[in-house]
Amino acid sequence: MKIEHTAYQVTDPVSLAAWYVAHLGLRIKRSQAESPFGYFLADDGDSVMLEFYRQDALPVPDYRAMDPLLLHLAFLADDVAVTRARLIAAGATPEGEAFLNPAGDEVAMLRDPWGLAIQLIRRADPMIRAERT
Repeated sequence: MKIEHTAYQVTDPVSLAAWYVAHLGLRIKRSQAESPFGYFLADDGDSVMLEFYRQDALPVPDYRAMDPLLLHLAFLADDVAVTRARLIAAGATPEGEAFLNPAGDEVAMLRDPWGLAIQLIRRADPMIRAERT
């Protein structure tokens, strides 16, 4: 089995998708112009997708209230500090400072403008084959 996508109920999938395309390098694979405004966004290797939508009958989780360790989207970054600064300039908010974890990975946590936690990571020893941006 191969994971195709994970899905997230968000307040504004249209704006969120545009931000992820502009600032995280994702590409729109499919979108809906009407409710629930589902957007499927793929990474640069077409190996993983994220789906963002707004189902009006369901509540939107309060992502800002969740500790980033409960839920976050992790992105590989060649230069965590530069990518972190670029995303903050684009409207992300930092969740603490960048740090090295016990495995030697460089890590930074942020929140996108809608409150979803984003982790930037540069692995000391890559765990999967993936292109980094």
